Amino acid sequence: MEKKKLLFVCVENSNRSQMSQAFARIIGGDAVEAYSAGSKPSGIVNPKAIAAMKELGYDLSTHDSKSLQEVEKFAPFDAVVTMGCGDACPWMPARQFIDWQIPDPKHMEPEAFNEVRDYIASKVRELIATL
Repeated sequence: MEKKKLLFVCVENSNRSQMSQAFARIIGGDAVEAYSAGSKPSGIVNPKAIAAMKELGYDLSTHDSKSLQEVEKFAPFDAVVTMGCGDACPWMPARQFIDWQIPDPKHMEPEAFNEVRDYIASKVRELIATL
């Protein structure tokens, strides 16, 4: 069976899309090839996201904040999931496009940040189940 290729996109590629990529790898295992990128990448993965994922046993510090141009070589994707980048997310070759309305947790306190993290996990689980 061919791996499903997923791309998760948010503005800075430092929180939501990074955690989505991590959950896709955790949940999808060998059946999924997951990528993340930002429409205006910050260049760093937020330390809060690293801490939130570390609580679940995933090392997000090994990830890099990337631009869409850096991941387009992996296209086409089975699904491109955008989160809050609106018009700033350019088109990418994919079978389906999905927009998740997920608040940017960048300035949230740890408890609220983890609620967003857990919501992302449930959305990724639902997505992978439909592929």
